[in-house]
Amino acid sequence: MLASALIQRLRLPGGRPFHLLITSLAVSSCGDWLYNVALLALVYERTGSATWVSLTTAARVLPMVALGPIGGVMADRYDRRRLMITADVARAALMVLLGIVAAAGLPILLAPALAAAASAAGVVYPSCVAASTARFVPEEELQRANALRSGIGQAAVVIGPALGALVMVVAGASVAILLNALTFIVSALVVGTIRAGGRFAPPQRTGDVEMPSVLAEIRTGARALCGAPTAIRLVAADVLCSAVYGMLTVTLVLIGRKVGAGSGGYGLLLGGFGIGGVIGASITARLDAPSRWRRTLAIALALVGVALGALGMVPTLAAAIALALLGGGGMIVGEVLAETALPGMLDDEVLARAYGLVYPISIAGIVAGSLIGGPLVSLLGLTGAMALGGAAVLSVAALLLSRPLDVAAPVPAPVPVPVPSVA
Repeated sequence: MLASALIQRLRLPGGRPFHLLITSLAVSSCGDWLYNVALLALVYERTGSATWVSLTTAARVLPMVALGPIGGVMADRYDRRRLMITADVARAALMVLLGIVAAAGLPILLAPALAAAASAAGVVYPSCVAASTARFVPEEELQRANALRSGIGQAAVVIGPALGALVMVVAGASVAILLNALTFIVSALVVGTIRAGGRFAPPQRTGDVEMPSVLAEIRTGARALCGAPTAIRLVAADVLCSAVYGMLTVTLVLIGRKVGAGSGGYGLLLGGFGIGGVIGASITARLDAPSRWRRTLAIALALVGVALGALGMVPTLAAAIALALLGGGGMIVGEVLAETALPGMLDDEVLARAYGLVYPISIAGIVAGSLIGGPLVSLLGLTGAMALGGAAVLSVAALLLSRPLDVAAPVPAPVPVPVPSVA
């Protein structure tokens, strides 16, 4: 009995289609982080300007925020398998062009422009993956599946930059960028091996009605989210942790220097948060009863708040890495629970549109945190800024968890009103 239970726990959730889907996700996620290192190094090497680096980062992120809702609408209108393959092929082509820019010394303005185009081409991917996961995996395994997806994302934070740094040293930025193009090609081939069929098909629309406008589709997804207040609170917890991550992208550089780790401290501490995220996702996968969600999230956010505040006072690198592991483990929990709650509380017909709103909001949280981090440090100093950030996390967590997390039945999608024909 014990051996059987252990095997069941070790077995990956879902079947072959989901396993291929997460393989595709793992390959392209590692490539994304590898390419991010190369892109920013290329821009700084060519310009010597931190402003150019900031603008390049913004060029990568802003299309995800601005176009994410449209990606959700597309995932609810068209075959998701074709959308993912098309997105991978388009991004591979753009990476090849960017590699040529790096190798041939073409104007550096092309680098952020191509990076922005690649981000725009990929906006359909997160919604397609989230909605497809809910169809590929049985409901009782959905939390494990989402924890696995989140764990892959955290592992990519650790593995991708390390590979990027290695390739940069051995072969240069152009080769690193072209390797990212290869990861997109591999991703497209893996998705292409999944059998086409109804599980990739867009939801069936009821009634003989005209296709609503994109804006109307986005409003429908927003109304569905508003009808699931527990999902909104879980999403808010995820956005809170995203803001913490954004703040850390600024403050970890200073913390690394404070503990005597120099310029390499940032990578070590960021890796600590990534490894903590993998561990946290693994633990959350085992706590799959919704009755445990409130307590689990309370503990997780407490870890985030305490770790964030303590990082400003920590005296040694070892202590800072330990706090990073704890904080990273807590930060991933909100993401896993939110992505598990959405398919359980929303109708399949609106799931991709709802996720198309949730994902860019989470990314916007990272941007907001990074923008807040610098001014807070200037105003309060590193210790004060981190203490205030930790206190804010604990305060918002108390507000979000002041009531039980009720897991309700899926919210029915609004029925479109027939549009009368004009004679």
